[in-house]
Amino acid sequence: MKPINDGHVAEPGLAVVEVAAADDETAFAVQKLLATRWAIAPADRTTHEPGEPGVRLRCHLDLRQQPAP
Repeated sequence: MKPINDGHVAEPGLAVVEVAAADDETAFAVQKLLATRWAIAPADRTTHEPGEPGVRLRCHLDLRQQPAP
């Protein structure tokens, strides 16, 4: 994954969440759960690092905003 840049966490209330999970289904379920509580910029795919177990997913949260209905 690319490094987190300053813009992702430039203000209080902004966060980057990286999910490590056994499979895509689990990673996207966690992202969906986060989206019920906060406004997020969702990831559309997971990544897998060769030699490491499972998958990773990174999404960006804005705790200052309510999620879209």
